[in-house]
Amino acid sequence: MDTSTKNLNSRRFKGRGATLNPTSRFEVLDAEAFDDGWDSLASMRDETGRPQTEVRPDRSRSVIATNQSPDIPFDQSINTYRGCEHGCIYCYARPSHAFLGLSPGLDFETKLSAKYDAPELLVRELARPTYRCTPIALGANTDPYQPIERKLTITRKVVDVLARHDHPLTIVTKSGGVLRDLDLLASMARKDLVAVAVSVTTLNPELARKMEPRAAAPHRRLEAIGELAAAGIPTVVMVAPVIPGLTDHETEGILEAAAEKGAWRATYTLLRMPHEIKELFRNWLLHHEPMKAERVLSLHRQCRGGRLNDPRFGHRMRGEGTYAALIGRRFRLARKRYGLDREIPELRTDLFRRPGDQLRLL
Repeated sequence: MDTSTKNLNSRRFKGRGATLNPTSRFEVLDAEAFDDGWDSLASMRDETGRPQTEVRPDRSRSVIATNQSPDIPFDQSINTYRGCEHGCIYCYARPSHAFLGLSPGLDFETKLSAKYDAPELLVRELARPTYRCTPIALGANTDPYQPIERKLTITRKVVDVLARHDHPLTIVTKSGGVLRDLDLLASMARKDLVAVAVSVTTLNPELARKMEPRAAAPHRRLEAIGELAAAGIPTVVMVAPVIPGLTDHETEGILEAAAEKGAWRATYTLLRMPHEIKELFRNWLLHHEPMKAERVLSLHRQCRGGRLNDPRFGHRMRGEGTYAALIGRRFRLARKRYGLDREIPELRTDLFRRPGDQLRLL
């Protein structure tokens, strides 16, 4: 594995979220980058000093992932990309990059893998006689509409496969790019085959630019909610994650803005900091919000039993304690006030047409 870019000195890079590139927790050896006098560090970056995005092919032999987590509302998912160029510093998926031998820091947002053959693999898996149709979630780990999707269109092709076979799906994104597929999604919505959730963490564009540097601006996400809802697509606004002491005061404002755009429902999750996220997020706070850092971490610990992370099912999404309960109560009251408690229709599985079934009818 290439270790030349690991453990770069803590610093801010324009357009990137992480300020560190810590070694993968599975690595036995560590390495620290330094300039040997031949501009070796500069070679890792372009002329502006910023790390560049690399996209590599993902060689997975299957595309549908399954899970049995009791606090996740789906049992099948597809992630068309590993790593995410959005660079959200709080992303709970960052630690998954360690399984690739890469850093959950800058590597996560600059060294990406793309499942170029995802559409073909999907058709093969849907055609299996043993396949049981349940809704497939897109965006469970990394955003299916991150910037590289504009060029690669892998997500578009996956959605097209699901649409052609009347297979239900859910989408989670923080990108206005989802509107590119409005034609497919609107058609599926008329058959109760799709629901879309748009994540809005903050309405403050300056904070969003630092915290989610390559995700859509907050106003653009609200516009996406409006256009999705206007097309008849069940649309959820996700206040995710709520960050105590940094964004929790915005809950009511986000819900009000989403309701005005026509969102059907609202959900929220509390900030999670598994594995390397703790170090990455703490360092990000010290760089970008130094006056708030101590208070944010203190309030977060109050919601996590004195720790920075609580991985227990049933607790990890909402937290516990007085402050977590206050966040939950405010959210429920605001959701009711703005009418964001509308039920999403149950997605239909009875319409599913297995690839190849049509041939057997001839």
